[in-house]
Amino acid sequence: MRSVKSLLAAGAATLISSMAFAADMPIAAPPPMYAPPAPPADFGGWYLRGDIGMTNQSAKRIDSATAQTFPTQTVGLGFDSSPLFDLGVGYRFNDWFRTDVIGQYRGKANLHGSDNVTLSATDFEANNYSGSKSEWVVMANAYVDLGTWWCITPFIGAGVGGSYNKLSGFRDDGTRINPGGLSNSVTYFADNGKWNFAWAAHAGLAYKVSPGLTVELAYSYMDLGDANPGNFRAYDNSISGSSTIKVKDITSHDVKLGVRWDLSSPPAYMPPPLITKG
Repeated sequence: MRSVKSLLAAGAATLISSMAFAADMPIAAPPPMYAPPAPPADFGGWYLRGDIGMTNQSAKRIDSATAQTFPTQTVGLGFDSSPLFDLGVGYRFNDWFRTDVIGQYRGKANLHGSDNVTLSATDFEANNYSGSKSEWVVMANAYVDLGTWWCITPFIGAGVGGSYNKLSGFRDDGTRINPGGLSNSVTYFADNGKWNFAWAAHAGLAYKVSPGLTVELAYSYMDLGDANPGNFRAYDNSISGSSTIKVKDITSHDVKLGVRWDLSSPPAYMPPPLITKG
């Protein structure tokens, strides 16, 4: 009986000793509370952009000294489609308004068309034009984003700038018929380019692939001004001089696929490492 009491006393002493030791140990601080990331503020930042697309161009008429003097009908004037490429930098002011400046190259588009000229009741002339046209465009644009549905944001915009329109390989294959008979001629023109005021209207859809990447499908109507070839020379060198020909009111309906890279998108939130006392 005495041994049982001794065992109970020893066990109680051990328990009390362990509790006292545990009370003397330092208590680890509770893990810190992680604050959730702050919601993005309603302001934007810088972005880069790039586009590729195709043009669908046309012109109103071809002016010349002959056309200004005699009744003239322009027939079949137009251009083949051509590729376009542009790069730019922009700034998004808030969730609905942004601007950018782009530099755009519009590839060579073949030109075709004819002027039918009535010189008199018995004297007629046809001037068949050919050549190619290309442009360098610098334009400042502004856009309004109209809201987002299912990650798709429709937008509209407008732009103003300048277009360097260049005509290359321009020639005039002429045919004339009168009481004296039928005659043909070929006139060559030097390559020439000129700067014009240009403007554009835009509309499209944007899809945000990630916080820093947006894909766009857009349409643009471009008014590029005029173009004219350089000095002319007849095939037999019988005549030469300064050209009076001008391709008037060049416009284009463009379809583009583009991307925007947001340079100021916030990094993904990462909680700080947990540090506890050793």
